[in-house]
Parts: sequence; structure tokens; C-alpha cells
Amino acid sequence: MWIGWWLWPLVALCTGDQFRDEAERIMRGTPVIDGHNDLPWQLLTMFNNQLQQEKANLTSLAQTHTNIPKLKAGFVGGQFWSAYTPCDTQNKDAVRRILEQIDVIHRMCQMYPETFVCVTTSTGIRQAFREGRVASLVGVEGGHSIDSSLGVLRALYHLGMRYLTLTHSCNTPWADNWLVDTGKDKAQSKGLSDFGQSVVKEMNRLGVIIDLAHTSVATMKAALRLSKAPVVFSHSSAYSLCRHQRNVPDDVLQLVNQTGSLVMVNFYNKYVSCQEEATLSQVADHLDHIKKVAGAGAVGFGGDFDGVSRVPSGLEDVSKYPDLVAELLRRQWTEVEVRGALADNLLRVFEAVEQVSDHTQTPEEEPIPLDKLEDSCRTKYGYSEAPSFHHRPGALLASLTTILLGLSLL
Repeated sequence: MWIGWWLWPLVALCTGDQFRDEAERIMRGTPVIDGHNDLPWQLLTMFNNQLQQEKANLTSLAQTHTNIPKLKAGFVGGQFWSAYTPCDTQNKDAVRRILEQIDVIHRMCQMYPETFVCVTTSTGIRQAFREGRVASLVGVEGGHSIDSSLGVLRALYHLGMRYLTLTHSCNTPWADNWLVDTGKDKAQSKGLSDFGQSVVKEMNRLGVIIDLAHTSVATMKAALRLSKAPVVFSHSSAYSLCRHQRNVPDDVLQLVNQTGSLVMVNFYNKYVSCQEEATLSQVADHLDHIKKVAGAGAVGFGGDFDGVSRVPSGLEDVSKYPDLVAELLRRQWTEVEVRGALADNLLRVFEAVEQVSDHTQTPEEEPIPLDKLEDSCRTKYGYSEAPSFHHRPGALLASLTTILLGLSLL
């Protein structure tokens, strides 16, 4: 049947509504689990974490990508809230700062129990789905937050941390960040140092998801090869489509496929289009590319809302997820693939991490060598200044020889 040219816009509009309606139907059963949202950082910078201020009310919060009505409109059913402290806190007050950001996430759940429920397990996420609440998880952004301490890593786990981003935009004494690949930072660990490998092993033992967003390619590959559990990129996109070093190159995507890992696509314009402006369609291109190279099971959403200054047209805030899902359906993604990207892929990874964890296993204990730490603001308790097991055997023998010679001259 011939349709007049003037009817085509109407046909397209009706088809678009069909995909949007289908997206909402799917999301009612499988709401989105987003890998990274920086609302807690906004609560710090805007209100110094004073949630009882009138303007901090999350039901009416303005000037942010995220508030409760927007989350509901976007069918957000799970959120890794970012507990973040900047790199300039490294070797200073990073641990105190990260504790305060974890605290504000817990207080969000306490103040709005009808909307948020803090959970620490994949089972908890599924229960929150059934209750119609947002499963709220803690993701610690930046390995500098543990201050090179396995004890702090374990303590943060007990406070609810369920992923740790190994670096932010700075090296830690045990892992290299993405700026190494730009030449702005020098490689210190060539991926992961020996202590960095201990961090990864301890995360596996505990059941903490390893997050490789912000890491160098060498760190990505080292962690993917070492980890016994799948890993995530909580907010990164595809390097082949936007050649920014924060994105994931194809050879790493192949490792993602081989390890059953997950890339949760970032919406920041500079990581989507490598320009100041971007579109929802370009975000879908990244999802398509990761699906093509790493498989449909490797795709997720990690919008980075409230952590970036510019987001794509059509994805202005967290309410817009259904429009992105509609675009995937328009591109002939199957319902199973869409449900995977929304939540099932992350749940699979999380369950695998939980299965690998073993709290009966002996914890990693060996501390990072003292000479790897900046000492301007730290004490040295536990690190002996006398000859000890911290020294090489040859150095210890030389020290003892000197002492004995001195005694013989008395």
C-alpha cells in the first residue's frame, strides 16, 4: 500500500512510541542497575553532606542529574553510588573522606527508606526489585582511598563496599592509572605491583568486584588475567569509537569476553563522541560495538550522572534510560539482550564474584614496602627501622657483620 510522503513522520512517531512502550514494559520487570552515579559527591559539594537541609531534599533536589522522581521515571532499580574522594587527598585524609562518603550513602537509605534500600549482595538486589525500591550499593572510586592498606580494604568491605575502582586519575603506589597511556603520568607499577596483585587477590577473597574504569591498559590486562572472578568497567566506553584513553580498546574487550566480564557504558560526551556534544544514538553505538566485540553478556549502563559536566542530547538525566532502551530495541536488540544490559549481566558478574569469595581462606597480610609510600604525613608503626625481615638477606648479613666487628674492637 502506498503511503503519502506526508504520512511518514506520523508512522515514525507511532513506531517510536511502540519502542518506548516496549522499553517501559521490559523495565517494569527488569529495572536498570547503573554502575556509577556521583550524587554523593554532589551532596558533599553542595551541602557538605548535611542531608536535612531543605534544599538537599532528594524528592525535590534541583540542579542535579539525579533525584527521586527522576530515578522513578527512569526505572532505576539498582545503583552503585560512588563513594569518591579526589586524588589530592592521597597520602593525606583519603580514608577519612571515603568514610564520610560511605556514611552519606547509608544516610540516604535511612532518610528515604521507601525509595532506597542499602544492600550488599546480589540477592539483596533481587529483593529490592520485588519491593520496588532502589537497591543501593557502595562503589569506592579510586584505590588511593584504601591508603595502600589491606586492613582498610577489609574494613571498607565490612562497611558495604562492593566494588573498588583500582585507580582514579592518579597512580597509586601499586597500580597505574589511565593518564599513563596519555604520557601525562609515568608508569610506576607497569600495571600492578606485587602489592597490587595482593589487593586483587584479597578483593577476590572478600567478594569485592574489581572495577577497571580509570586504569591504564596495562593495569586492565594485569587484573583481567589475575582475577579469579569477572571484573567490571563501571563507567567506560569503547575506544574504537572514541579514542580517549578512559575508554576500553578492542583487545581488552576480547579479554572481557574471555573472562565473562562487563563494560558499563559511560555517557560523558568526551568519552562518547570525543567532542563537547554527543547524542543518545552515539551512546547506543558504543553499546552496539561492545556487544559486537565482547558479546551481549558484556554490556551494561554506567552513566556517570552527576560526575560529569556534559551529557548527550536525549540522556539529560537519570529519567532518560527508557529512551536509550527504546533505541536498542529499534536496533533490533532482543528482549533477552536488553534485559542483560539492564541488569542481568551485572547480576551474573556479581554472583560469580560472590561464588569465588572465600572468607575461610587466609587473608593477604604482607604490607606494602615502606619505601613505596610517601612519608610526609604518616607514621611508621609496624615498620622496624632495625635490621629485620623487611631487609634483604644480604643486607641483614652485612648489618650483623658490622655490629660484630664493632664489638670485637671494644
